[in-house]
Amino acid sequence: MKRIILLLVAISIAISLGSSLYIRRLIKDKQRLIDNQEVLLSDITLYRTEADRSAASVGVLTLQLDELRRQRASDVEQIKQLGIRLRRAESYARSVTTSSYVATTALRDSIIVRDTIRDTVRVFLSGDTWSRVEGVIRGDSLRYNVSSVDTLFQVLHRVPRRFLFFRYGTKAIRQEITSSNPHTTLVYAEYVELPHRRR
Repeated sequence: MKRIILLLVAISIAISLGSSLYIRRLIKDKQRLIDNQEVLLSDITLYRTEADRSAASVGVLTLQLDELRRQRASDVEQIKQLGIRLRRAESYARSVTTSSYVATTALRDSIIVRDTIRDTVRVFLSGDTWSRVEGVIRGDSLRYNVSSVDTLFQVLHRVPRRFLFFRYGTKAIRQEITSSNPHTTLVYAEYVELPHRRR
């Protein structure tokens, strides 16, 4: 009889521990989904730094691998094209920028000799460290080349919870992105975390 009671107690303790672990996992997953919903409903914050560079602030999405496969198939395909196994991916970020460079430059004449035929064309060249525009105007046509160099700097940081003057714990994780090219304007940014649970 005592053995049966001990066995029942052991089984009930195991069931209680298993249930509490399962409930704890459900609570964490529920909080992850709430955080994701807040990130999806909030807008990206676009601003200018003190150096007048374009910057963006965006919340972090946390997706399970099955969610990523279902909802972000194109991103999964891009990760695979890089030769990275999806189960080894930790996170990925995507940023969209647009560069606009307005300048005025003088046109100069240039003579091209081809097969003893002389042709006059107008050429132009303008730019700076980040952007360059060059071209040739010949007759009624314009041939030009526009090149732009940019580096996106991305930082992940935690936003602490606040109570009065005290800061504690982690309220959210945010990504800050800034562009090195002053002609660039950040348009969109996204950061997705892929936790290693349930793999």
